[in-house]
Amino acid sequence: MAQDNNKQGFETRAVRAGQVRTAEGEHSEPIFTTSSFVFDSAGQAAARFSGAEPGNLYSRFTNPTVNTFERRLAALEGGECCVATASGMAAIITTCIALLQYGDHIVASNGIFGSTVVLLNNYLARCGNETTFVPLTDLNAWEKAIRPNTRLLFLETPANPLGEVGDIEALAVLAHKHDCLLVVDNTVSTAALQRPLELGADIVVLSATKYIDGQGRCVGGAVIGNREHVGEKVYGFVRTTGPSLSPFNAWIFLKGLETLTVRMQAHCERALQLAQWLGEQPRVRKVFYPGLESHPQYQLASKQQTAFGGLLAFEVEGGRDEAWRFIDSMKLISITANLGDTRTTITHPATTTHGRLTPEARAAAGIYDNLIRVAVGLEDVEDLKADLTNGLQAL
Repeated sequence: MAQDNNKQGFETRAVRAGQVRTAEGEHSEPIFTTSSFVFDSAGQAAARFSGAEPGNLYSRFTNPTVNTFERRLAALEGGECCVATASGMAAIITTCIALLQYGDHIVASNGIFGSTVVLLNNYLARCGNETTFVPLTDLNAWEKAIRPNTRLLFLETPANPLGEVGDIEALAVLAHKHDCLLVVDNTVSTAALQRPLELGADIVVLSATKYIDGQGRCVGGAVIGNREHVGEKVYGFVRTTGPSLSPFNAWIFLKGLETLTVRMQAHCERALQLAQWLGEQPRVRKVFYPGLESHPQYQLASKQQTAFGGLLAFEVEGGRDEAWRFIDSMKLISITANLGDTRTTITHPATTTHGRLTPEARAAAGIYDNLIRVAVGLEDVEDLKADLTNGLQAL
């Protein structure tokens, strides 16, 4: 049952892939809340620890519920292996430390999530790994930034919060030309809308906290790729250092995957309607959503994504005070920096998700004080318009 899913449809895999039923014959996946596992003998224990015999050892790196989630997500993303982690940020740092040596260089897009920028600049730099940031959509800038010691190209597409879209296929060709690995953060789209590995990427990282959970309940992440990079190196790092996903959170994510396709379709439909409506409002200067034909990468997004996602941003007239006044006028929409929830959320990126960046770094990423991000949930669109109208009236 866990193996016979290669030819099944995406929705079928999202519901059934990866499950191995126990002798109890359960229909829904069980939660294995145990820290350790019992061996039949000392010899079996030795065989398990040496790798000569497969099986569970310790829930830091082998847990049946977590393994089911890993197999299912690998089947959806099209990877050979998946390693689950305690958070999306844990997935990124795990990938970098597992695959980089001291002195290796990274090229990353300058529109990536603020915490990722801090991780690369403040923490990986201490490990001797310098990062050069380039515009996501400028292929020439990517190539010029590559050095003899460049090992990873890292991007997030669509980028949070401006929805910029990077050409995964072109960047994969560029990465492999220079003997680099292409790592794509697929949090905003998920495999329901975009599958970077099929476009040539080597590794996918994501925050399962967002759309995979879908209801704002748990924190987790994942790394997906081939057996060498993920199945051996990333897994080996998690086994030793322990940024592990809990069985309970893995079970929540399994339930989230079952409804991922229908939820993403609904998020996309509502986001497009709101983006179009916001573009007609007189106090809104600009709307950022890759599903708008006015978006610079609309054609590319249409090519490599099946839909455009639930995340949009817009600039209002004025600066920080006006943006805050807009946000503070919300009565229905939640003021929180999370995304991917059934509940629509709103935040001010310059002082929250990207608040730890320098003013120069925010400007390079296009994050200005009048920018507002909305992660569109599953409420009635007319109710969302009415709430956003409160913000417009406050301006």
